[in-house]
Amino acid sequence: MKLKRVVITGLGALTPIGNNIQEYWEGLVNGKSGSAPITYFDASRFKTRFACELKDYNPEAYFDRKEARKLDRFAQYALISSDEAISDSGIDLNQVDKFRVGVIWGAGIGGLQTFQDEVQNFVEGDGTPRFNPFFIPKMIADIAPGHISIKHGFMGPNYTTVSACASSANAMIDALNYIRLGYCDVVVTGGSEAAVTIAGMGGFNAMHALSTRNESPETASRPFDATRDGFVLGEGAGCLILEEYEHAKKRGAKIYAEVVGGGMSSDAYHMTAPHPEGIGVERVMLNCLKDAGMSPDEVDHINTHGTSTPLGDVAELKAIASVFGEHVKDININSTKSMTGHLLGAAGAVEAIAAILSMTHGIVPPTINHSTVDENIDPSLNLTLNQAQKREVNVAMSNTFGFGGHNACLLFKKIDS
Repeated sequence: MKLKRVVITGLGALTPIGNNIQEYWEGLVNGKSGSAPITYFDASRFKTRFACELKDYNPEAYFDRKEARKLDRFAQYALISSDEAISDSGIDLNQVDKFRVGVIWGAGIGGLQTFQDEVQNFVEGDGTPRFNPFFIPKMIADIAPGHISIKHGFMGPNYTTVSACASSANAMIDALNYIRLGYCDVVVTGGSEAAVTIAGMGGFNAMHALSTRNESPETASRPFDATRDGFVLGEGAGCLILEEYEHAKKRGAKIYAEVVGGGMSSDAYHMTAPHPEGIGVERVMLNCLKDAGMSPDEVDHINTHGTSTPLGDVAELKAIASVFGEHVKDININSTKSMTGHLLGAAGAVEAIAAILSMTHGIVPPTINHSTVDENIDPSLNLTLNQAQKREVNVAMSNTFGFGGHNACLLFKKIDS
């Protein structure tokens, strides 16, 4: 069976450094930090008192007040980013076969704020179980693609992938396979997360996963730097419209790139820590290259998982060096988490968009906040430190990993006829 080609025809983003695709790209290229003191709640009792929140976000700019109250923030973000991507794609929703349009979405946690609020209200009340009737529909992780499908009438596959921080990358791989196997013409895919909450901060702090650089939050996310001390929690959403190539070509769609491969693997090592030699990460990149039918020396750019954790960054770079050999010195490697923070289940989609836009514009965004060389990292690697670099990018890879040892990798290529 000959697999169908899959292309990207629309993009949407809602991030800590920009509330749409254009703002997001400008923030990336200019090395903008999205990290700042937390405004959503009083964080003074926490070890970490900062995060990458959305800026100037007002749900009533997108939804009426009654509708907004029925949606957890992660679902709001999903609807906003998907609306932008669908509009960007130029798809005529009155002409498309909606039975062949799916929505496959990623969320690592889902409606954490909703869960927190309802439990707090019950505990602080008189003990009578008066829960909001929207509690469960607001909280469950699969509600985001449900809302997208209901809004637009898409009646193809509809579900959420949950694999911690690899969730939206897994969603994109599923979307790729549904289209190339012929089950869908179009899939709205990506991910959203809204875990900057008391429960989210408290939980990650308890794991010692977060940076505690409270004196300088804007520089706290510092992948590959010797002084890195953990990730910075972020929030937001990214959406991509994946479309069968001939379907897109027939309607004269703008095409950003082709999705040529997706790989998955498991570390099978530890609940939260990566394998120190990056064995699972090495395998996921090899699986992705094999799926794409491409060799390592064809890759120009890698947007790493690069969370700014002491163990994770080193393990990933070891794996990259092993897979790409001498060619690794010709690859622009970066971590856009240095600017956006870690968007958990939305990270894969938001970072894939960054990699795709690097191809579109011929610019690789920087890894910001680097000041101290880590002796455990090969100094010959081009980590695109502190300043964007112009270069032609024909093939870009995006890595995303999650607690539980979940590894996902996607490969994008400039379109050729």
